[in-house]
Amino acid sequence: MKTLIALVLAGWAMAAGAVEMKIGFVNTERVFRESGPAKQAQQKLEREFAARNTELARLEKQGRDLQTELERENVTMSEAARRDKERQLADISRNFQRLQRELREDLNLRRNEALAAVQERATRVINQIAEQEKFDLILQEAVFASGKIDITDKVIKALADK
Repeated sequence: MKTLIALVLAGWAMAAGAVEMKIGFVNTERVFRESGPAKQAQQKLEREFAARNTELARLEKQGRDLQTELERENVTMSEAARRDKERQLADISRNFQRLQRELREDLNLRRNEALAAVQERATRVINQIAEQEKFDLILQEAVFASGKIDITDKVIKALADK
């Protein structure tokens, strides 16, 4: 009985192996890095956060200049003036760290939103390619994928055409 079941299962496996499947693979990292919509989203983020980055750079320079002044004039500066400058430096440092943390949080939030929009568009394009070219399966993550099944270039081109 067990032998009969094993033979039937082996027959099914061989029959299933005879069916040809069309499989594709999309490298999502490349889509996020090289596609037109992803590049446009990155440029938009850079423009959106440019003023805040400039403000951070200004604060950083102000802190460095004050630190240099403190080190250079430490011997000739009165105790009250030195404490005042140290207090100013501490305020600048706290403000810089707060602004930097807020910028990083806002940037990460906006980047995730932009990537989600690119991912949504890419998914629609992948589905269209799958239907048009009669794919049975398209993977977006794999440990290994042969170049023969990689359709990433098609997806990037299709995103550029839209």
